[in-house]
Amino acid sequence: MADASSLPPAGRVRPRDAASLVLLDEREGEPRVLMGRRHSRMKFIPDAFVFPGGKLDAGDLKARPATPLADHASFGAKAEALAKAAIRETFEETGLVLAAKGDVGEASGPGWAHFRERGLAPRLDALSCLARAITPASSPIRFHARFFVASAAALEGTLAGSGELEELGWYPISEALKLPVIDVTEFVLRHVSRGAEARSRVPLFSYRNNKALRRA
Repeated sequence: MADASSLPPAGRVRPRDAASLVLLDEREGEPRVLMGRRHSRMKFIPDAFVFPGGKLDAGDLKARPATPLADHASFGAKAEALAKAAIRETFEETGLVLAAKGDVGEASGPGWAHFRERGLAPRLDALSCLARAITPASSPIRFHARFFVASAAALEGTLAGSGELEELGWYPISEALKLPVIDVTEFVLRHVSRGAEARSRVPLFSYRNNKALRRA
């Protein structure tokens, strides 16, 4: 049993591990990103446009990747599991697969079942660490989100939403910034728009007394 010093203050919750994938299409003109709008009935940021992603599941820890994550130091020991979560969530929400031939092992869940049935495993070498964000302490639903970035050229499959994200599509970054997005999403969009050199840094977006803090 945890001692009192390790428990969150009354009325507050610990952030849950989560991962999102910023898919970047730079093949022509202005870079575009894949985004969709969350349903109005969702408890967490309803009606906001977001990148594909979600919470870390137990199956993500067990899934075997086809290739290792080269860039992992910024996200620590959980980096590979989070990268696998980002790839799984992207498939579940968009139908797009970032994978190679391989054996995903005994990872549970419908997303990983799809990979297993087709002899695929997640391609972690296609991902790079991009940014981190932690939900305010005052929020009743909290996440410690890690954002990865990958090229759209590495994707396979046909874009077909699961219904979790509406208006799913590729948006030029300048247009994405005009969509109803939360401050964290705006921060990530501006960071990725600065180019590959800026993306070599992995900034943190967090809050103190409900005021946003941006740390390079």
